[in-house]
Amino acid sequence: MGSIIISDDVVADIAGITCTRCYGIVGMASQSFHEGVADLLGRDSLRKGVRLKRNEEEVSFDLFVIVEAGINITEVAHNLIEQVKYMVESSTGLKVHEVQVHVQGVRVP
Repeated sequence: MGSIIISDDVVADIAGITCTRCYGIVGMASQSFHEGVADLLGRDSLRKGVRLKRNEEEVSFDLFVIVEAGINITEVAHNLIEQVKYMVESSTGLKVHEVQVHVQGVRVP
């Protein structure tokens, strides 16, 4: 009857929005780490902090984030992985193969 095609930009947006809603995540960071300083990206640039690789029915993510100071980074990263996996799989039907979290900086609240 037809087909549904979900663009990579939409999948990246879902992952980026999910990241910013997770506890302990201040925002998304640029994928390029220029001179040791991570730039906090605005809401319009969320997908710039997400790199994805996709084949037929699977997708893998590299997420570049800035975390809040004074929290357990391991717990925040684990929660982020679970949330992104859940939201992408439930929203798109794609299977999430892997999620890598790259902490690019720490911000004091």
